[in-house]
Amino acid sequence: MSIIAVIDCGIGNLHSVCKGLEKAGATPKNTDSPTEIEKADTVILPGVGSFEPAMEHLRSRHLEVPIKQFISSGKPFLGICLGRQILF
Repeated sequence: MSIIAVIDCGIGNLHSVCKGLEKAGATPKNTDSPTEIEKADTVILPGVGSFEPAMEHLRSRHLEVPIKQFISSGKPFLGICLGRQILF
């Protein structure tokens, strides 16, 4: 089974993204764990709201490096809304 990690950055549309994935037949895993991000086959970073609070949440959980490493691995990564802006 493919692991789809949905990063909980403390804001936004986490519930909607997970419900959409479930409707499509996937089993998403909400996480803010660097280890779970590393183990995932696909990662989604959703978000709605303000940039700085989202970044503070990610930094406080030490997720910046694991996210960058995951993206560098070439595995599928999707940033939605604020989650995409955070990538830049």
